[in-house]
Amino acid sequence: MEKVDVVIIGAGASGLMCAATAAYRGRKVVVLDHANKAGKKILMSGGGRCNFTNMDAAPKHFLSDNPHFCISALRRYSPQDFVDLVDRHGLDYVEKTPGQLFCEHSAKDLLEILLTELEWSGARLQLNSKIHAIDYQAEQTVINTNQGDFCCDSLVVATGGLSIPTMGASGFGYEIAKQVGHDILPTRASLVPITVQPDRKAQLAELSGIACDIVASANGTSFQEPMLFTHRGVSGPSILQITNFWQPGEELTINLAPELTLESLQAIRQNTPKKSFEGVLSNQLPKRLVELIKGQFPWLNERSAQTSNEQIESLHAYLSRFDIAPNGTEGYRTAEVTLGGVNTNEVSSKTFESSKQKGLYFIGEVLDVTGWLGGYNFQWAWASGFCAGQHV
Repeated sequence: MEKVDVVIIGAGASGLMCAATAAYRGRKVVVLDHANKAGKKILMSGGGRCNFTNMDAAPKHFLSDNPHFCISALRRYSPQDFVDLVDRHGLDYVEKTPGQLFCEHSAKDLLEILLTELEWSGARLQLNSKIHAIDYQAEQTVINTNQGDFCCDSLVVATGGLSIPTMGASGFGYEIAKQVGHDILPTRASLVPITVQPDRKAQLAELSGIACDIVASANGTSFQEPMLFTHRGVSGPSILQITNFWQPGEELTINLAPELTLESLQAIRQNTPKKSFEGVLSNQLPKRLVELIKGQFPWLNERSAQTSNEQIESLHAYLSRFDIAPNGTEGYRTAEVTLGGVNTNEVSSKTFESSKQKGLYFIGEVLDVTGWLGGYNFQWAWASGFCAGQHV
């Protein structure tokens, strides 16, 4: 049996950050992962370029049953702290939209930095490691694996959530938590495409591949960002964002043309009577979408002067409450995150140690902390990993 100070289960973003942080403090650290490669989710995120932080990250961008839990870690390890780290390694990155930082070339560059930090700190990475049992003893924890047993003072669970099982995601971290009596808040796939009812799917099939800027609203929250029509339903930033707040069966409102208010449509008839509403829509929406709308409103190509108040009101209602007939989501298969997880009321917001078991820590996505789309979840991984690494 090998004696170490810290064992970390999971070689993802939070686990790698925690490992290097703890090892730089002089702790003897081993990272165990069942996969054959570290950081698989890092490599595939952001279209292979990894949106690794958001400079605007703040507690308001995170969902949790205990919304105050994330405040301490986000204050102690800011987006600028992580940017300083990658700057020291000369990472080339770009700001694609305000605050969102992506690797300029490849997420491989970012993973290489994390693995270099791991090596420099003296932490050890052990892949293809299957954990058979965890035994909590009086002053230490024993982890039995297919590659030998480890005895440690601190065990850190950085296993992530259930999202993208093809990348190796599993509920193992929740199982560890349950074994010592932790409450697991209900989990569901989030930041995920929405599927539509079969009849509507057939109607929208011809729109697959086109995108438009919309406002998606649910449960009092709205996002104005692009929506992408897919062969299964809808996706794109606005749709992924709203799934943090919407669940199947609840009301979901899609405003196809937020700039076209009822008043502005009426003003078009008054100020440009010779202009058609088809022309107006063509300036706002993709051609194929306008053709679909024309199927509902054949009079769109007429002069606006010829339209009635009822027609304009009907058009506005159609655009502002465009019915996609949501059916559900694509689930964990394509979800970027898992909502829910280990109840943070049972974990220290300063050290990330369990209140149920001394020497046991939870960081990253396994906890009930979920960020918006746009680099927030990676910032949570860096912050929670760093803060736990200061104490394990």
